[in-house]
Amino acid sequence: MIERNIGESDWPIAALIYDFDGTLAPGNMQEYSFINAIGEEKEEFWEGTRIMAEEQDSDNILVYMLSMLQKARQKEIPITKESLRKWGESITFFNGVESWFKRIAEFGREQGVIVEHYINSSGLKEIIEGTSIANEFKALFACSYYYDDAGNAMWPASAVNYTNKTQFLFKINKGIFSISDSVKINESIPEEEKRVPFNNMIYFGDGETDVPCMKLVRQMGGSSIAVYEPGNHKKEEIAERLFNQSRVDFFSPADYSSGADLDQLVKAIICKIKADDRLRRHRQRLLKG
Repeated sequence: MIERNIGESDWPIAALIYDFDGTLAPGNMQEYSFINAIGEEKEEFWEGTRIMAEEQDSDNILVYMLSMLQKARQKEIPITKESLRKWGESITFFNGVESWFKRIAEFGREQGVIVEHYINSSGLKEIIEGTSIANEFKALFACSYYYDDAGNAMWPASAVNYTNKTQFLFKINKGIFSISDSVKINESIPEEEKRVPFNNMIYFGDGETDVPCMKLVRQMGGSSIAVYEPGNHKKEEIAERLFNQSRVDFFSPADYSSGADLDQLVKAIICKIKADDRLRRHRQRLLKG
């Protein structure tokens, strides 16, 4: 039951942070419409990206963003915010995802916890903005393009790779919702004034590229969950290996429907966040005498 003697502003905030590709939706977001639009198979596109990165000793994320621009221009396909968002409309999600965010937030309210959802992805922000779940998130931290005056993508404005994803955990911790902020993130803030403590974070990822974030959240007292596509034994093996290597706290099929294993697991963690907050408050009262 919600405690009626405290206001919602005093409730703990639980930040649920999701990778996108393979975590909320099967496969990579470019595979739903973009790769078909340029007339390639997904294996061809990603193999070409891998070779380009190796030849130039480049960051894979920057190279895939460049490759998208080059191949679209060759086919005279415009890359604009609008076209990217349009491609996002075709993305389908794992079971239960579209109702998950409001359902879990409501459960949090019943416990006296404010639940916020965040994206932390190496995919494209503009494609995510075109999906049916785009409005469910407090902030979208993802790759994006810089656009000219005509609205055409020209250059990477933000490239989110596997290790620099961790910076956004610190932004969430301090209540920073802008990718461009490079001042407040470096300011010293007392722990008790940080908006979302790390132990109130739950990180969802699908593989080894999420390890830096999942491990950091776990080490800082939060919870990390490796999810995998139901029935995909290779992905399940990866998730189980991450668990056995103590890189994540839990692993579960990416089934977000009510009553599923993941649903019950996350609800239990939210209850723990509330219990930990009660204990913290009790200890503070004792310290004050």
